[in-house]
Order: sequence, then structure tokens, then C-alpha cells
Amino acid sequence: MKPKLIPLLYLFGAALLAPLAAAQSDSLSPVPAGEGWITLFDGKTLKGWHVSAKSGHSRTSKNTSGGKWEVVDGAITGSQDQPGNGGLIITDEKFRDFEVVIEMRNDFGPDSGLFLRSTEEGKAYQAMIDYHADGNLMGIYGEGLGGKPHLRNYSFTKAVTAIDAKPTGEPTVTLPVLPEAWASFWRHGQWNELRARIIGGDTPTVTTWINGVKFMEWTETTVRLPGPGGIALQVHGGGKPEDYAGKFVRYRAIRVKKLDPAP
Repeated sequence: MKPKLIPLLYLFGAALLAPLAAAQSDSLSPVPAGEGWITLFDGKTLKGWHVSAKSGHSRTSKNTSGGKWEVVDGAITGSQDQPGNGGLIITDEKFRDFEVVIEMRNDFGPDSGLFLRSTEEGKAYQAMIDYHADGNLMGIYGEGLGGKPHLRNYSFTKAVTAIDAKPTGEPTVTLPVLPEAWASFWRHGQWNELRARIIGGDTPTVTTWINGVKFMEWTETTVRLPGPGGIALQVHGGGKPEDYAGKFVRYRAIRVKKLDPAP
């Protein structure tokens, strides 16, 4: 039997790419010039964003807050403002067909997410940022849509530096980075780039990338979320106190490119 060369290429490719990306991990990435890219976060204020407590993540009785969101060291920084109470921060502008790029440096523990076409109640196609044990990055989940879809091609182990190639659902992209290469490919404690694209009307196609590598692509078959919506960031409600106390999600260099509707 011939050896499988493609997985080895991914292994070596991740090891080669990681040092190049790490070299610029501590500096703010420049916003792409031209080509329709729009900056969504100015690095100083939350202008263009608002906090919503209408999702199910605001769990404290009679609570009207949606977690704590502020700008710290040039990043949108979120946390539970009270034990168990999270929420969303959403763009004022709504989008339909677009590509969004963010840089992320979250603590390992809080459950977060990048919401695409989000309503005020948090119904959205979510590019998962479940940065905790048994979670994953850039899988696709129907937030508030009956849990459909729920697609991932790996899960974190109890250690942030290790993953388990454990697919859920029917992803159309197999795991592009071998578990052995993950510790080099993903740089915990530094800034990493996450990217998602949604295009195609009421049954869209969602594609996700991590540090420039495609991780997931999936096309909807049922109308679950018609219409445009905001781009949102999440701090999950509930959870174990030790996973949230004194821990934060951090996002910066957020930009969007509006795309022509797919036929």
C-alpha cells in the first residue's frame, strides 16, 4: 500500500507556516487596502456596535445587560459581567453576503462565537469559537436554529495545544491539519486569524478558515434564517464558574467585505 502523502504535506505545511505567522502575531494586522474591505472596529471605541441582552445567554433574573464588553489594549474584550450572565455585541449595520476577518486571542475556557447574519435575539449561523475542552474553532452551528447545522471536524482535548480529529455532522472539508501539527499551527496566547464567508440567499454556503487554511465548507438545504443580519461576537451564558471567572475573549482587526449575491 502506498503511503498517504497529503496528510504529511499538511503536517509539514503547518510547521513551515507557523513561524512566518508568529513573526507578526503581536502587531496589529493592516486592514487590506482597496478591494472593498471595510473596517468594523477602530481599535479605540465600540462605535458601530451595540450590546444585546435579548439572547438566551443573559441568564441572570431580570438582567438587562449582555455581558461586559469594553476596549482594552486595542481589542474588543468580553466577559460575563455576573456569574452565568453573558450576551452579544452586534454591528449596527446588517449584512447578507459577506466575508469577515477577525484576529482572536481568547483565554482557554470561555465559550464564544462569530455570528453571521445575527438577529438581536442571537439567531445566526455561527462560526464556532468554542475555545475550551471538547470545543472547536470554525465549525458551523445553527445558533437558535434548532442546533442545525452542527458541523465540526475536530475537538479540543483538555489541553489547548492538542486536538482530537473527531468529526460531527457531514463537513465537506476533512481536517486539514494533523493533530500532531496543531501545537505549531495554532499559537495559543498570541493573535490568530479567523475568517468566515456566507453567501447565497436563504440557503447560504458558509466557509471558514483558520490562519489562512480552509477548515469547513457547507451549504444549507433548508430555509432557517432568511434575510440579512448583524455580525456578532458572543460570550456564552452559564458554564462552569472556573471557565469564566477572570477570563476574557479578545478580538481585533475586524473587517468585512460585502460580496455580490450568489446566483
